[in-house]
Amino acid sequence: MYLNKAIIIGNLTRDPEARALPSGVQVSTFSVATNRVWKDKNGAKQESVDYHNVVVFGRQAETVAQYLKKGSSVLVEGRMQTRSWDGQDGTKKYRTEIVADRVQFGPRRGDASSQPPPAETKGDADTIEYPEEEINPDDIPF
Repeated sequence: MYLNKAIIIGNLTRDPEARALPSGVQVSTFSVATNRVWKDKNGAKQESVDYHNVVVFGRQAETVAQYLKKGSSVLVEGRMQTRSWDGQDGTKKYRTEIVADRVQFGPRRGDASSQPPPAETKGDADTIEYPEEEINPDDIPF
């Protein structure tokens, strides 16, 4: 069995570019940035950003071009695809992208419903406190 599935949630890094294929099918391309934040062994906050090229076809392409803009939050679900072509300088060029089956818009910035709920008075619910001591894998009961 084989599976080629990509699901990302992030923000657009540029406005979608819309065009039509010779067959009349609409195509929109855009880029999404995803990031992750963690603490290293010294407790210093680290951050890494990845950029993903996305292609969407048909009616969804029209909707994406109409409603999304740079900075918009989006969930993209689709498959990974790498295409190649010969560049003008004669070298082989490659591009890996997500061909979207589904694009779901995230909350708009400044929208009252997009604001996170207020933090609990006993502490921040999103913060996970990790133990300071080393954990021995032999102590885990499963």
